[in-house]
Amino acid sequence: MTSAIRHMTIDSADAYRLAGFWSQVLGLPVHEDDEPGDEDVLIEGAGLLFVTVPEPKTVKNRVHLDLQPQDRTRDEEVERVLALGAALVDDRRNPDGTGWAVLADPEGNEFCVERSAAERAGGPGA
Repeated sequence: MTSAIRHMTIDSADAYRLAGFWSQVLGLPVHEDDEPGDEDVLIEGAGLLFVTVPEPKTVKNRVHLDLQPQDRTRDEEVERVLALGAALVDDRRNPDGTGWAVLADPEGNEFCVERSAAERAGGPGA
């Protein structure tokens, strides 16, 4: 027998608020049973479970998400996610179009935005 990953759990100060941010980023709803004030909130379509914990984030994440835009360029996605409340942590984008951007969600969890598949292939949107 083997195991399967059921959820990736993310500690948070406010599970519902943070899940709401990620719901907008991913275009996926929070679970229909989840409400403000809940201790844990699920974005089922992404397998992300947000859990309220008492202690604040204090160090860099050891595990993080890498996002790949599906219908826009990397730079367009970075701008969209920044407008949703993310912060730019480290800009690793290169003048030749390669690279990625490291952002942080509203609670400081780092994640990366990579180039779209079209940009990687050198196609439209590159």
